[in-house]
Amino acid sequence: MRPVDISSGEHYHWGSASEGWHLLNRPDLSVIHERSPAGDHERRHYHSKSRQFFYVLEGRAVLDVDGTRVELGPGQGLEVLPGTRHQFLNESDADVAFLVISSPRAHGDRTDV
Repeated sequence: MRPVDISSGEHYHWGSASEGWHLLNRPDLSVIHERSPAGDHERRHYHSKSRQFFYVLEGRAVLDVDGTRVELGPGQGLEVLPGTRHQFLNESDADVAFLVISSPRAHGDRTDV
């Protein structure tokens, strides 16, 4: 048993320049640390089974949930229910660091819209 962090977690890229690190990647639960640079965003999508919780560590982000824009700052989070169309956006001029917690894991359960 040993601690995990972004130096040891599986790394991947998304958006035009964003990246993530799997801190926990089990079929029933996923915890990902992500970083999104200024101006980057993901495509609008939904998950059929996965419930997600986005939690901002640093910076400011916008989560568009079914057309409602919610601004999140450090120490704030928002739950996204299965079947809900959503999109993460960094409209600020600085990086955003955040956690995405999914149950069950969202990889393989995504439909872009």
